[in-house]
Amino acid sequence: MEQTLVIIKPSAIERGLIGEIISRFQRKGLNIAGLKMMQLDEKILREHYAHLVDRPFFPWILESMMATPVIVACIKGTDAVSIVRMMTGATNGRKAEPGTIRGDFSVSSQENIIHASDSVENAIIEINRFFKPEEIFDYTSVAIKFIYAPDEH
Repeated sequence: MEQTLVIIKPSAIERGLIGEIISRFQRKGLNIAGLKMMQLDEKILREHYAHLVDRPFFPWILESMMATPVIVACIKGTDAVSIVRMMTGATNGRKAEPGTIRGDFSVSSQENIIHASDSVENAIIEINRFFKPEEIFDYTSVAIKFIYAPDEH
């Protein structure tokens, strides 16, 4: 099964959306394989957003992402990366479909509630950036037979 990284951003923390966001992934049938709160610093943000450090808005990203602690989650399931991305919605909350996390809770391209890995390869890199191996748990829910057909997991 795939794993993907989710960061519940300060915009969600401040608005009390942690439980709602995690609950959506669990109700979908995905497993939480790792979960923790942490305060991000400039070093890890420069690494995580390396593709944006030269953009004029990068200082806003730093300020936004360091405003409060964040919740980082490793989410596991069949096709977890694509499922989580679909559930997250378009980056700009004004363009995100209703029913997605950003579509329901965001009207901003920056204060957009959540980060989700964009590929299986990046998910591996990002999970390793934010979690130690011993912080990721490999378990199978007893509900798995009610979530997937036998050939899907």
